[in-house]
Amino acid sequence: MSFQTEPSYTHGTIPKTAVVLVNLGTPEAPTAAAVRPYLKQFLSDRRVVEIPRIVWWCILNGIILPLRAGKSAAKYATIWTKDGSPLKVHTEKQAKLLQGYLGQRGHQMQVAYAMSYGAPALPAVLDKLQSDGCERILVLPAYPQYSATTTASVFDAVFAHYQKVRNIPELRFIKHYHDYPGYIDALKQSVLAHWQAGGRPDKLVMSFHGVPKRTLSLGDPYHCECHKTARLLAQALGLTQEQYLVTFQSRFGKAEWLQPYTAPTLQKLAKEGVKRVDLMCPGFTSDCLETLEEIAIEARHDFLAAGGQEFNYIACLNESTVWVDALADIVLQHTSGWPTANTAASRETQQAAAAIARSESKRLGAIS
Repeated sequence: MSFQTEPSYTHGTIPKTAVVLVNLGTPEAPTAAAVRPYLKQFLSDRRVVEIPRIVWWCILNGIILPLRAGKSAAKYATIWTKDGSPLKVHTEKQAKLLQGYLGQRGHQMQVAYAMSYGAPALPAVLDKLQSDGCERILVLPAYPQYSATTTASVFDAVFAHYQKVRNIPELRFIKHYHDYPGYIDALKQSVLAHWQAGGRPDKLVMSFHGVPKRTLSLGDPYHCECHKTARLLAQALGLTQEQYLVTFQSRFGKAEWLQPYTAPTLQKLAKEGVKRVDLMCPGFTSDCLETLEEIAIEARHDFLAAGGQEFNYIACLNESTVWVDALADIVLQHTSGWPTANTAASRETQQAAAAIARSESKRLGAIS
């Protein structure tokens, strides 16, 4: 087996611990030229689209990319900020804050962020961390609920990358945190803050990203984990079953996806006389195209056009202090046993071990 160009390595360096926060990705600009390669990479992932490759290649390159790139670019343009894509901006800020929160708790870890599709690309980030001396890496997908279409795709990319690397670091993966108390509490606090400012709705709608229905019968736990998150949040808020709904958005293609669908449900609620709806997207930890355009703009229009009177979108957790604090808890739970404590004793121990390794490396080099 031939290996790719190896990240630089020096014997006897002090091993470091890193956390990689991995999100879906985003185009570099709200233009068709930038959206097209991003969509092609995303929709070429076998975890995302399970249609036979030859059939899908024709559909993707002959129909979807020529028609959808321009339309998607126009949607991105409605939410683009002076700093760029909201998803990238929020993910980068979360990574910086997470490193600070871990440091405040006395743990020295390097925190980076990466994207499954687009930049910064996950393989490049992993190489950079290894060049920086990170020999222990925790992979943290930005998806509270596990799905083969998202979380497993991240794991695939990590495994594929290290097939081409000689000196593989110690790896750990976080599969899900859909029922983690800190995550549920962060969602609760965001809802309560919204209600304190503007009162309560007739109905709270929790909209999760959709996946094809067949994934449920094939064993994907995503549907169940979404409902568990919703149930735990409703309990924390003291809501009855009549006061909240779970829906699924972002349906694509003609196949049946998880139901009920968000947009038709909002229209139905409005026609039934529900005057005010508050909608949140618990499965997204950063605001993005699917929340800011599909929900805050399109879903709002659907509800109001069908006769509803008031629609409020509750923002994602983003840089909420409660959320980043919970994220630090999750990281510390999954790095248990790794020497990350930033104390004088631990630094001296690591430095001594590094000095011994350097000495031994020189000795062996002299013998050879």
